[in-house]
Amino acid sequence: MVDPRTPVIVGVGQFTERVDDPGYRGMSSVELATEGVRAALADTGVDPAAVAREIQTVYALRQFEISGPMPAPLGKSNNYPRSVMRRVGGDPARVVLEPVGGQGPQKLVTEAGGAIAAGEFEVAMVIGSENGSTLRYYAKRDDKPDFTEHVDGQLEDRGDQIHKYFSKYTVRHQLTGAPVQYALLDNARRGKLGRSPEQYRREMAELFAPMSKVAAKNPYSSSPVERSVEEIITVSSDNRMICDPYPRLLVARDQVNQGAAVIVMSVAAARRLGVPEDKWVYLHGHADLVEQSLLDRADLAASPATERAVAEALRVAGIGVDDIATFDLYSCFPFPVFIACEALGIRGDDPRGLTLTGGLPYFGGPGNSYSLHAIAETVTRLRDNPGRFGFVGANGGTMSAYSVGIYSTTPVEWRTDRSEELNAEVAALPTVPITERPEGRGTIETYSVRYDVPVRTGIIVGRLDADNSRFLAITTDDDLLTLMTEGDPLGAAITVRPEEKVNRAGLA
Repeated sequence: MVDPRTPVIVGVGQFTERVDDPGYRGMSSVELATEGVRAALADTGVDPAAVAREIQTVYALRQFEISGPMPAPLGKSNNYPRSVMRRVGGDPARVVLEPVGGQGPQKLVTEAGGAIAAGEFEVAMVIGSENGSTLRYYAKRDDKPDFTEHVDGQLEDRGDQIHKYFSKYTVRHQLTGAPVQYALLDNARRGKLGRSPEQYRREMAELFAPMSKVAAKNPYSSSPVERSVEEIITVSSDNRMICDPYPRLLVARDQVNQGAAVIVMSVAAARRLGVPEDKWVYLHGHADLVEQSLLDRADLAASPATERAVAEALRVAGIGVDDIATFDLYSCFPFPVFIACEALGIRGDDPRGLTLTGGLPYFGGPGNSYSLHAIAETVTRLRDNPGRFGFVGANGGTMSAYSVGIYSTTPVEWRTDRSEELNAEVAALPTVPITERPEGRGTIETYSVRYDVPVRTGIIVGRLDADNSRFLAITTDDDLLTLMTEGDPLGAAITVRPEEKVNRAGLA
């Protein structure tokens, strides 16, 4: 018998609304999350209303529309989690709104589990949703709905904290948005491996094509279409370049309408409410690590935080990689998947597969809440395969934070991890000096080309010849852009000069 305070997942729910579905409603974030919650409550196998009334803490993931300073285009709730709970008959004592970050779902499940084990409360839920499809659908229409809601009650808003992922320096050099940021990392990794652009694009497509097969069979997928390697690497009107090296089919699909929820409670509460034990799934291993800031990292092709998070979760679970039956590795772009595979010591074509959902470009990338769907899929799969282990890797920011969860139906008491100690290790790693106003000769360390801006622009991370310090620069120089789009600019000699608020580069 385990300690009655041991946390167990007892309910998971998902919902997806596709724009081409009959009866498409164009739902709000609150409505989408509510559908996920209703599914999770029903999934417990007991009276949903009774479970809703028992929920004491709700952790909510932040949508894109409330992740920055811009107003929500169609209005929003002033208290997202309470708006959702009001619709299902719940009135939790505490609700929390988590900062921006795709690691959030796993981080919050771990946080809830730790709090339950410590006796702080007995029943919690994590919710998330994204209404990007609705926002796009109504963008140019006159009959826009108003999703504004005002709900009284406590809200612990932890702030969007989006400033952690950029600075005035990176914004001035158009290093905004996930595609261009991850492009720098994938191109750095390509250079480290000595691959040509063509070789690496094929390797990325070979990594992702099998995910689309999973998405094609998943009823919750936003794009249930199987894609071939050739289709993914071939640039076309339907697969346009976003930022080098990514055509559209290698990029997270963020204009989706999806919602999900996970219910966690103590063993004592599960017994009291009559939740069948074949619904219970335990969190065996976990870790939450934070990476250094992007430009500080000594090796842009690596992620020490991810490596440590993977190893620590396995240590806490007391198992090895060979013991894991299922994986869901965060796949907003290829880089996080490659890095997680390397940390696990598995190949991209591992027969166990790398996703249960179908991956962010094909299943859907619902903002910060994708991995809540991954956890839901993992729980469902493990219930059908008692005693097996499932691994969820959740990534946030620009490979800025990585959270891992290892799950099984096998009973186990709560175990603590060493994330705080490991985070101190990562923070203390050597950093690279930065020159914000460079002038002179240098080389290209990594790069991207933005096709998603009015003027095609090269984005460069370089090193100065004079002192090897790192700098950012942009270029619209035809000769350099030709090299960046048709050749291989890694290690190329350039000149750089400060000009007003940006640094501009050209071929040396």
